[in-house]
Amino acid sequence: MAKKPALTLVGRNATHTAPPRKLGKHGLALWSDVCAEHRIDDPGGIELIAQACAALDRAEALAEHIGRDGEVVRTTRGPRTHPSIKDELACRAFLVKTLQRLGINVEVIKPVGRPSTGLGWVPPEGWKPPDAD
Repeated sequence: MAKKPALTLVGRNATHTAPPRKLGKHGLALWSDVCAEHRIDDPGGIELIAQACAALDRAEALAEHIGRDGEVVRTTRGPRTHPSIKDELACRAFLVKTLQRLGINVEVIKPVGRPSTGLGWVPPEGWKPPDAD
């Protein structure tokens, strides 16, 4: 009789594909989380999530730069908002819109299936359907 192979524990990152391009720390974390929770197989969906991950990396890099310089910079014309704030916000808006487009921004709260008995509409006593005479 053949010896059974030993079982090994598979990590959560073992079930998804690698990103199509190099991502930073934040983008790679998002890629891993999305791929662990959702199955995205089509080329368009893969590219959308890759672009969203790249946007997150860019937004975090801009946020770090803004954090170093401050949200308000001093110029010869007086204090101004840091010019990278608009770009950071645009990256984050793109990220959120892309996640919405992929439909992964909605979390299922209740399990899908038939509700338990006792739920639903109960007609009041004496009620008859409109077509019943």
